[in-house]
Amino acid sequence: MLNVAIKAARAAGSIINRASLDLDILKINTKSPNDFVTEVDQAAENAIIEILLQAYPDHGILAEESGREHGAKHSEFVWIIDPLDGTTNFIHGLPMYCVSIALAHRGVVQQAVVYDPTRNDLFYATKGRGAFLNDRRLRVSKRTRMSDALIGTGFPFRRGDNFKRYLKMFEEIMPLCAGLRRPGAAALDLCYVAAGYYDAFFETGLNPWDVAAGSLIITEAGGLIGNFTGESDFMNQREVLAGSPKIYGQLVPILAPYSRVIKAEEEAVAAEAKPSAADVVVAEVLAEPKKRASVRIKKSSDAA
Repeated sequence: MLNVAIKAARAAGSIINRASLDLDILKINTKSPNDFVTEVDQAAENAIIEILLQAYPDHGILAEESGREHGAKHSEFVWIIDPLDGTTNFIHGLPMYCVSIALAHRGVVQQAVVYDPTRNDLFYATKGRGAFLNDRRLRVSKRTRMSDALIGTGFPFRRGDNFKRYLKMFEEIMPLCAGLRRPGAAALDLCYVAAGYYDAFFETGLNPWDVAAGSLIITEAGGLIGNFTGESDFMNQREVLAGSPKIYGQLVPILAPYSRVIKAEEEAVAAEAKPSAADVVVAEVLAEPKKRASVRIKKSSDAA
């Protein structure tokens, strides 16, 4: 299964690399304010789905652009796909984007591939067998002090995001760490935690296809991932915190007060607007598996 996922990721990466040579003729559509999709996203996704379903026709598909249109609707195996994470970077020619593919069985991610076509970097993991970058085994960083930590994040840009609330989080974390970074591709950010480039990463508003693959790569590299309160239900809550155990444990009490506030704000916005088709699809796919995902990830006292 991992080899098929790698084949699909590289096929999508080839499409993306070819398109990056002719950005001036790229057709760009807007899904919502500051949320773009290109013909490259769609072509890469189609290539991935074709390869996966040729090998596993009975598997389900959850993809960013096509939702659950393809594959078996009720399979216990579901491929979670982001064909081009970092589309805004890609449109502008900033070489920070990737392909993300994960395979979940009964809601638990078993295989993960994140491919950076600009650097030909392949991050991958199989549950219980470790995480790798190309041929090198990955381990999260060994830093233990927040003052030494480099932390990745994502800035708000969507309708309903609370910019002032984010600024308060930044104000709390910035003086405590060595620096904050925001490259703009969450799947790649998570892999950077696994590789030890970052000591932690946090962001809200993410979808399953943004974090599914990266979550397994992090845990297989010895890191922790959860929501802002340290619980494992991060894909449901649309917020994620990941890091090496020591730094993760120190960030949980800092970010926990913002978890419910952000969730309440998103629910208020959702109540005013009709949910998108993608939101409905994600809710249906995640509802049943996540009923079983109530076990807490280690609290800060355990990680310290």
